[in-house]
Amino acid sequence: MMSRPDAVRLSVSPHRLRAHLRRGGVIAYPTEFCYGIGADPQSHSGLEAVLRLKKRPQHKGMIVIGHGLSQLRPLLQRLPENVSQALCEQWPAAKTFLLPAANVLLPQLRGKGRTKLAVRVPDSASARTLCRLAAMPLVSTSCNRSGGRPCRTEREVRRQFGRKLLLIGGRTGGYRRPSAIVDWESGNVLR
Repeated sequence: MMSRPDAVRLSVSPHRLRAHLRRGGVIAYPTEFCYGIGADPQSHSGLEAVLRLKKRPQHKGMIVIGHGLSQLRPLLQRLPENVSQALCEQWPAAKTFLLPAANVLLPQLRGKGRTKLAVRVPDSASARTLCRLAAMPLVSTSCNRSGGRPCRTEREVRRQFGRKLLLIGGRTGGYRRPSAIVDWESGNVLR
């Protein structure tokens, strides 16, 4: 199922969005399946805020989305050209791949003791547009308390999180389940 090409409904300018994220601010935004909680993947305070909001254990790691592979490259080890080309043929899609993480990543992002990072160029046009407007890749973890049901509407986001995050409005892509997670190297499907 392809996601709807809904426009992102920013309640702030792209400049203010970038400033919010760089200060460690957290956002909620629509993805293929549900709303995601996002932050700057290179912001320690942003990642800590996501973990606090979700009440999520630090060791799990997080997914990062980008508007294209080029936006995700700084978070990854150098990829062989054939791998880059194969990824570009797979994306955009509701398919997350585990790839070798750059050595400089914050441990909250990749997960304690892990060497791979979960990345995706989403099928959701609005999520890709948001990454482009933010001028950075974004953390993309489901918008819910750890173990709870993911928020699928703006109203559910407000009920669970109130004003603790900046809400980027829009409709989710209509998928019935979260993105698949695949280890690129082994081909093992983890979700």
